[in-house]
Amino acid sequence: MTPFGERLAAVAAAVEAELAALLPPVEGPQARLHEAMRYAVLGGGKRLRAFLVVATAELLGTSGRAPVRGGAAIELVHAYSLVHDDLLAMDDALMRRGRPSCHHAFGEATAILVGDALQPLAFELLARPDYGADAEQRCRLIAGLAAAAGSLGMCGGQLLGLVAEKQRWPRADISAMPRLKTGAPLRCACTAGAILGRASAAEAAQLAAYADELGLAFQIRDDLLDRGGEGVATGKDSGRDGAVGKATFVGVLGETGAGEALEELRQRAVGRLDIFGHRATVLVELFEFAIRRLS
Repeated sequence: MTPFGERLAAVAAAVEAELAALLPPVEGPQARLHEAMRYAVLGGGKRLRAFLVVATAELLGTSGRAPVRGGAAIELVHAYSLVHDDLLAMDDALMRRGRPSCHHAFGEATAILVGDALQPLAFELLARPDYGADAEQRCRLIAGLAAAAGSLGMCGGQLLGLVAEKQRWPRADISAMPRLKTGAPLRCACTAGAILGRASAAEAAQLAAYADELGLAFQIRDDLLDRGGEGVATGKDSGRDGAVGKATFVGVLGETGAGEALEELRQRAVGRLDIFGHRATVLVELFEFAIRRLS
């Protein structure tokens, strides 16, 4: 494993431990719901959003529990979005992270409640005064995550994704969905690290711009994996976007054009980090990982 891979795994383990401790135990009359919540959150995923919080905060000289908590909260919102995206009314996915999607494992009604419960838990965890962030930082983290998850962020992007089925969109329009659905949570993660690291206005602006490039690149790589990936490798249903006629970067640009777009985004993202010098190496490595990942 590379040094970057080791660091990614270490942060994932720390976030996993934080989530395991903060999710409700499987007991009481709500035991089935709690079991399904833990099923949806624990034991899978690369925790890239949480890693982005931690890496950004560390870039600015802040480490410890606060970035891990911030990352854990964003991972809860991400998990809720996956549970709801997988539902019959949305993507109707059979698999998620190499095992049955939550509604196939626990039933649709319970899966809806899982998402409904995970989202407020994320905000509760950010509001608590037990992880080293002061009151102003906690308020800014809560406001940022709320905006990233709402109608002008992740939820709005999901709607655009549904509208995009059976439509042929030019590149300028097709960018709108990933900028909201994928990009807004990544931007939130980067901004959360900047808040905890007390970034200057100039630093925060460059980090947000880097996250925007990362969000688009992440979606393009997802499109490429959906086009050519196998369920065993990706851990989720593959080929669905093409089957339903959804407009994708690969569909508009072709695989060669999508690869060229990834390189353009990489160059722009690396340029955004010039203000930090060698301290930004880990964010450069994260971008490389995001555009070359196999799942």
